[in-house]
Amino acid sequence: MAQTGSHLRGPVKSVVNQLILANVAMFIAQLVTERYFGDILIFHLALWPLGSYPTDSSLGSVGFEPWQLVTSAFLHGGVSHLALNMFGLWSFGRIVEGALGSRRFFWIYTASVLASGVVQLLYATATVDSGVVPTVGASGGVFGVLLAFGMMFPHQRVLLLFPPIPMKAWIMVIAYTAIELYAGVTGTLQGVAHFAHLGGMIGALVLMLAWRRHWPTPQAGAASEPRTPSIPPRG
Repeated sequence: MAQTGSHLRGPVKSVVNQLILANVAMFIAQLVTERYFGDILIFHLALWPLGSYPTDSSLGSVGFEPWQLVTSAFLHGGVSHLALNMFGLWSFGRIVEGALGSRRFFWIYTASVLASGVVQLLYATATVDSGVVPTVGASGGVFGVLLAFGMMFPHQRVLLLFPPIPMKAWIMVIAYTAIELYAGVTGTLQGVAHFAHLGGMIGALVLMLAWRRHWPTPQAGAASEPRTPSIPPRG
């Protein structure tokens, strides 16, 4: 990753750091607005199914709005949810950004978030009879970054945190994909947006294949790849 210095001009201009700051700032805004105005941010910025659904709140009905495809990725359900996603983004995102450059990393993350939102929107709308539940979290973007890391550095060893098992990056990506697909289809692990995770990986896959010639070569990346912790991001 010899080009890292030419793309990252300091921590402030790092897209990863800016995304983490934006997510933390939005979470603080959630806490403040919830205290004084209730769930106003969740009502308007979380991802809801297509349609209009009345609520018991004075805030009125809820339903899908186009901006929710992006804004929902900056909301979180609690401190642990935020911390897990941001740790995953920092662990893998800084390496992917260093390898591809800040501009391409931004578009990888954006494509992951948008694809994640679209897939989750379709799934939530198709299963709305089971309940109207908002989707929040940066996990779609994080899973896209995870896929990009695995595609560029497939033989890099990573260490799972839960449980602490070392494995190659390509194995980890396939394992996560299989788990999310199985859990989504069977309905296990309720409360987790499995199809949003898969959508994020699809969004990243499209751009990664289009930008294949910009990937670092094995010779350039192998010597400088750090050991990266892996976590099971949830959203």
